[in-house]
Amino acid sequence: MAAQAQIQYVSDEDGQAVSVIVPIELWKEISSERETAYLLKSKAMRQRLLEAKNRKEGVSFEDACIQLRI
Repeated sequence: MAAQAQIQYVSDEDGQAVSVIVPIELWKEISSERETAYLLKSKAMRQRLLEAKNRKEGVSFEDACIQLRI
């Protein structure tokens, strides 16, 4: 992963790493993976996600915006 090469460590005065700076794209990926892992802990949510993933029909984004009046 090329973004990992851009990770920066922030150290305190004793040289101990206390923070990291990561590229935003890597952070979005990490955040998304954490959210998915959290959702998959619930059996009910896991089932809903699998059903949604396998759904063959639905509403287009444009139609959803119209229905939601956004």
